[in-house]
Amino acid sequence: MAKLYRLLTEEDTSAFCHKVSDALAKGWDLYGDPTYAYDATNSVMRCAQAVTKEVEADYSPDMKLGQQ
Repeated sequence: MAKLYRLLTEEDTSAFCHKVSDALAKGWDLYGDPTYAYDATNSVMRCAQAVTKEVEADYSPDMKLGQQ
């Protein structure tokens, strides 16, 4: 059994909320508080949210975390 970790990031649009909602619907759990920062290179606000998930497999760097 392994505990997987992902950091979801996106511009501050509904796309970020959909990305987090999709992960929650697939069994991922929120981990910590979301963050919000200004991306000066692209002149946009960006959001980030960490998520974790327990899976019935041994961890491997080859795992495709978005498909778990």
